[in-house]
Amino acid sequence: MKAGKSALALLLGISLIASAAKAEKVTLVLGDQARNLRSLVEASGVMKDAPYDYRWANFQGAAPLFEAQRAGAVDTSYAGDLPVLMAASGGVDLKIIATNVGDSASNGLIVPADSPLHSVRDLAGKTVVVSSARGSISQHLLYEALEEAGVPQTAVSVRFVLPTDASAAFNSGQIAAWATFDPYLGIAEQHGARLLRDSKGLTTSLSFVTATGSSLKDPQKRLAIADFARRLAQARAWGIAHPVEYNKVYSSLTRLPPEVSKGITGRISHGIRPVTAEDIAKVQQVADLFSSLAILPNKVEVRAITDTSVFDAR
Repeated sequence: MKAGKSALALLLGISLIASAAKAEKVTLVLGDQARNLRSLVEASGVMKDAPYDYRWANFQGAAPLFEAQRAGAVDTSYAGDLPVLMAASGGVDLKIIATNVGDSASNGLIVPADSPLHSVRDLAGKTVVVSSARGSISQHLLYEALEEAGVPQTAVSVRFVLPTDASAAFNSGQIAAWATFDPYLGIAEQHGARLLRDSKGLTTSLSFVTATGSSLKDPQKRLAIADFARRLAQARAWGIAHPVEYNKVYSSLTRLPPEVSKGITGRISHGIRPVTAEDIAKVQQVADLFSSLAILPNKVEVRAITDTSVFDAR
């Protein structure tokens, strides 16, 4: 009888330990834009054996994504350099933990196919719609393109419209010029939009994986976030090496025809890696520029919002 009771107690003990371990298992909420990261992760399969739970939170642009991060509703986010700076400047508690080396062709200034506008210089006196909000990578492109063309910023009227709304308006002929990014850029180009200027030579084309400050203070979540960042780097490498397979999953998740999504996935990234001192220096120049233009509400010290130790945390 005693042996039976001992065995039962042992089994109950094991059950309680297992239940406690399950209850304490980390769950990450991964912030995404237009399913860019989710498609990559699912296509590559890098998260299949992740020792933590996770779920995706998808947003159409950086502005609503960072509002979620401000509220602590996501543990990580992914966005271009200026949106990250804008969020940090506005008080969002975040740390840059990894760099995505983007493609300059994924951010563009476009007009309808039959537009009388044929150069950035022709934008003087016109209204340009910028997606998704003040402080976006497309606003950065527009301002740099105007400077390159010798057009004062004050000569152009700027409207900020979220990309899904802007896409519908552009396709119906209500927008004369639109500064936007993939996948919205690629979709518009497939429908005949004409490119005036992409961001080559004008912007850093860097984007970043960031982590919410409160999440990084949790030791278990910090390790899970570090593991996610490394897996994401592996996924990017897989996507570059397997473009056909990657495009198939991206097309399915976004419900875009494969021939449309192919152009988008082909220029989505050149790899994810740890943040370097050169990255920080480049983005500090962006921060200083947009602080001088009074677009950033407060100055940002990029090094202070970067944690280079997370990527390698074990």
